[in-house]
Amino acid sequence: MISGSTATGAPAVSVAARVTTSSTSVGPNRATAGYATSSPPPATLPFSRDLVPNRPALSPDQLRYCSEALEFFKAKFKNPETIKSIINSEFDDFLEKNHSRVDVVLKSPDVNKKCSVAFNPLNYETNNRYTNVLPFDFNRVILDPKIGYRPAEAGYINASFIKMNHASTSQFIATQGPKECTFQDFWAMILQYRCKVIIMLTKLKDDKGGDLCSEYFPVDEWSKEFGSIIVKTKWKTSNETGLTWRYFEVNYKESKEPPLDVLHIQYLDWPDKEVPENNLPVLEILKIMYHVPTDIGPVVVHCSAGIGRAGTYCTIHNTIQRILLGDKSALKVLDTVTFYRCQRMGMVQNKEQYEFCYKAIMDELENLKSEGKSKRS
Repeated sequence: MISGSTATGAPAVSVAARVTTSSTSVGPNRATAGYATSSPPPATLPFSRDLVPNRPALSPDQLRYCSEALEFFKAKFKNPETIKSIINSEFDDFLEKNHSRVDVVLKSPDVNKKCSVAFNPLNYETNNRYTNVLPFDFNRVILDPKIGYRPAEAGYINASFIKMNHASTSQFIATQGPKECTFQDFWAMILQYRCKVIIMLTKLKDDKGGDLCSEYFPVDEWSKEFGSIIVKTKWKTSNETGLTWRYFEVNYKESKEPPLDVLHIQYLDWPDKEVPENNLPVLEILKIMYHVPTDIGPVVVHCSAGIGRAGTYCTIHNTIQRILLGDKSALKVLDTVTFYRCQRMGMVQNKEQYEFCYKAIMDELENLKSEGKSKRS
């Protein structure tokens, strides 16, 4: 039986991964282990513009894990009137005990050492969208210096590996919405780390016209160059949930190697520092991601700062997939948020986003349970 009795630490996995009941705890200093930049990419992703993603058929064990997890969460929130007070209390206690608010982290005496490359004058004002959201040195994404441009900046990009130590897991890169001056950096990261999926959770401008994310990919045109890198659109489609999918070919202009195929999932209606009106688009993204192999390379997730909406999505994705492995620690959602904040400051930005995690997780468990049973009957 699944229970919430064990420590967190096991990471996200795809439905296709082997079912196991073990969980593995790792420290943040292990966060970048295992990323080889020279490995060839896996086979092309199984998507076309006409594909309608479906939730997969589950094994009897996976159906049981979903049922037990759902029972656990329903028992925790058995009184609907107390859900918000429980969420608020958990999140307040978490902030007080962990001192993990972004402003507190930035005021800590050792922050200059923890984020030394981000504070480099060559990077600080220019390459950070927000100077109060910075990657830690220990798990920052490092661009290959052989690329040959801006070597004094130490391969810097405002992006963090969100990684836990498990052989059958989906891993993430959480990053800021690219700025115009970092377009080439962003696509260099995609090529270097063979990132075949990008999840974009922000629009380009806020309601007042402020810049949330610059246009780093071909929107209306079919091909666009970013320095030495060219991005070509193979196809584009959208659906009624508000998602737009694009399939890109990405490569260096002078390269003789095959291009990298990249699936770009865009969701524009998630407000900055808030939650969506409903969770259907987020659950639709999960339906797509169930079919992405866990060894495909890091999944890039970004909003504007790369912490609030990005952290919320990663928490939902991670929790659902760990439940499907029978990982008991997945039920301690706050532990997942805590561990993520050890890897990137401010992941899951506020109580509203934390509450949204629970609602989306419970709704997806209901969907998996009902659809899983119908597919087996």
